[in-house]
Amino acid sequence: MGGRVGGISSKYYWETAGIKVSGGQKVKAGTILTRQGNQWKSGLNVIGRSSLTAACDGEVYFTRRKNGYKKVITLVNIKPVS
Repeated sequence: MGGRVGGISSKYYWETAGIKVSGGQKVKAGTILTRQGNQWKSGLNVIGRSSLTAACDGEVYFTRRKNGYKKVITLVNIKPVS
């Protein structure tokens, strides 16, 4: 028995990576926001490095800022439900 069991072949594996939610979308704690993306960084109420996960229930929003090398990065944030 070799290969992936019940999975996806490596040829199409890149299709599963990327951003999974859009701005203004409601998410629950533990929801995966991105997978294998270095262009998004964790902001408020978001945990992880390359795969970002929601730390609390709320609404997703994005902000942009410059990092230490003057490169513009996108932060994924969550506004908690009050």
